[in-house]
Amino acid sequence: MHSLVSMLKFKRPQFSDTQKDFCISYIQPLMGKPDKDGNYILVVGNKPEIAFAAHHDTVHKDDGLQKLKVTGDTVRLANGSTSNCLGADCTTGVWLILEMIEAGIEGVYLIHSAEESGCVGSKALVDRNPSFLKHIKSVISFDRKGKEDIITHQMGYRTCSDDFAVSLDSILGLGMRPDPTGSYTDSNEYASKVSECTNISVGYLAQHTANESQDLQFAQDLRKALIEADWSKLRFSRDPL
Repeated sequence: MHSLVSMLKFKRPQFSDTQKDFCISYIQPLMGKPDKDGNYILVVGNKPEIAFAAHHDTVHKDDGLQKLKVTGDTVRLANGSTSNCLGADCTTGVWLILEMIEAGIEGVYLIHSAEESGCVGSKALVDRNPSFLKHIKSVISFDRKGKEDIITHQMGYRTCSDDFAVSLDSILGLGMRPDPTGSYTDSNEYASKVSECTNISVGYLAQHTANESQDLQFAQDLRKALIEADWSKLRFSRDPL
C-alpha cells in the first residue's frame, strides 16, 4: 500500500516542482506519462463503464514539503506549520485511485491537472472526446469533504440521479446518502457526455484552510469498500445534459 500520510507531505500548486516530483514518485509508476494537458489516464479492463477521478494539484500557496501531525486516526498540519492547507483535497482521491489500480479493479482511472484553477485539465480532456468516453456510464470523483455525501447536483444542476446514488451507497455499505449541495469538481465536466457524474466523500474536513484534517480510518474503510464493491449492481438512470 502507498502511504497516504507520506503523500500528504507534498505541497503541490499547479506547475510547481513539488507537484512534478509527486507525480513522478507516485502516479507515473502505475499510470505512465501524462497527456499534453497534464492528465493521467489508465484503462483497466475491456471497455469499462465506470471512470474514477481525482486531481494532482492542491491549493497550497507555495511548494515544498510540509510537516504533519498524526493523532489517533486524524492527520493535520504539525503545530507551528506555516502551510495554508493540508492538501487532502485531493491527495486522498489520488491515493484511492492508486490503491484501486494496484488491486486490479476494472475502470478508467483519471487523475486530472489544474482542478483548483477551474478544472482546466478535465475540460481539455473532455473537449478531445477520447475514445473511452463512448463506453463510460459514470464518472465518480473522490473529492468531497465529510463521510456521508454522494453528490447529485453540481453548481445547482443535476449531474447524478438519486437512483444511482442510492445504488452506489448500497454497494459501498458506508451509510452515505444522496446530497444535492455539490459545488464543482472534475466529474462535472463529463456531465454532457456521461450519464451519472458524482463526487463522494473521502473523509477530509475544512479543506483549503490551515485547519484541514483527514480521517485516516475512513480513508482505509473507503478503500476497502471500493475494492470489494460489486460494481455490476450500479443503476444508471440519468440522461446526459
